[in-house]
Amino acid sequence: MRITGYRSLATVHEWGRPVGDVNGVVAGGVTEVPVLLLETDEGLTGVGLGGNADVARVFPALEGQDPRAVTSLYDRMLAHVFKSGHGGQVFATIGALDMALWDLKAKIAQEPLWRTLGAADRFVPGYASGLDYALTDDELVAFHERWARRGFTGAKVKGGLDVDRDVRRLAAVRDVLRVNNDRPALMYDVNESWGRHQAVRLARQVEERVELTWIEEPVRRWDVPGHRAVATGVRAAVATGENLTGLEHFRPLLAADAVGVVQTGSVWGITHFLRVSTLAFGHGLPVSPVGYDANPVAHAAAAVPNHLVTEVQDLSFPVGLRVDQEIADGGIVLGDAVGLGIEVDEERIVALAASGGWSLPSGPHVRPADAGLRLAPQAR
Repeated sequence: MRITGYRSLATVHEWGRPVGDVNGVVAGGVTEVPVLLLETDEGLTGVGLGGNADVARVFPALEGQDPRAVTSLYDRMLAHVFKSGHGGQVFATIGALDMALWDLKAKIAQEPLWRTLGAADRFVPGYASGLDYALTDDELVAFHERWARRGFTGAKVKGGLDVDRDVRRLAAVRDVLRVNNDRPALMYDVNESWGRHQAVRLARQVEERVELTWIEEPVRRWDVPGHRAVATGVRAAVATGENLTGLEHFRPLLAADAVGVVQTGSVWGITHFLRVSTLAFGHGLPVSPVGYDANPVAHAAAAVPNHLVTEVQDLSFPVGLRVDQEIADGGIVLGDAVGLGIEVDEERIVALAASGGWSLPSGPHVRPADAGLRLAPQAR
């Protein structure tokens, strides 16, 4: 079997609520979901999700290759762009292609990807996350009541600019989830909105009033001394890594003992997650993938020994995608469909896009120029 071509299209996720974080919100609740389809000479098609703007540049590294050689092809793609670098949308493109390759590998084996990767159990523990910064307190409670009914015992709340508001919302979510556990896990995500000069002080203010499992991205992603200061200055674990790409970006954080929960972005692909997991395992640290549409990295999470919990952001899937998994019992129950278990209804996606049935707003992460310097009036 040989790789012969690709098709790129985009669908949308209709969240039914505004989504975003301290850096910005998509008020209309509709976000774009890029889809990459990798073709072979035997009629099998691999599905990859995530940005793939540089696919024309990266694809020559795969053309004519046997798709079963996934990890070698991953390195081949990195080598192909070596001179100009593999960050940003290039790394996203490699991640989408890598995801499609793993989908093909499992389809060739005629089994779900979680089995191909060596997992023994189809269940992946999860925590609820609503990208909830724009929700009112009442909306936040109603949102998490749905997760409580599905057995979830942990949740992440967005915040960063108003610690009094954040504490109130963390406590409200905790009280909702107490139906399943006396001490629910609370993750507090400030999305890099604090500067090093304020992070420990503000985090301590929150910890004085509510127990945290972890604090996520307290400072900018590359700030190793800042992460180390938070890690030594608060009781909760520090979680970070979703916006880091190559292993070279993770090593300084781990070497400095500046992170307690190692995260990966799902859009960076399966091989990236597996390699970061191994690096974290070597440091005795757990790994946790950040959520994305259709939870594709959950298959890999089921297979690594140091997986802690996976972020689950919604109970529905993007338009035109049929996904063989169930959100239940406090996590993701993966199905038996081959590959990633994602079927793409191209006709529906193309027809709806052509009809003008949706508009695609800009993404939520437009960082204000003064983020990290602002202090909420209520912050002490």
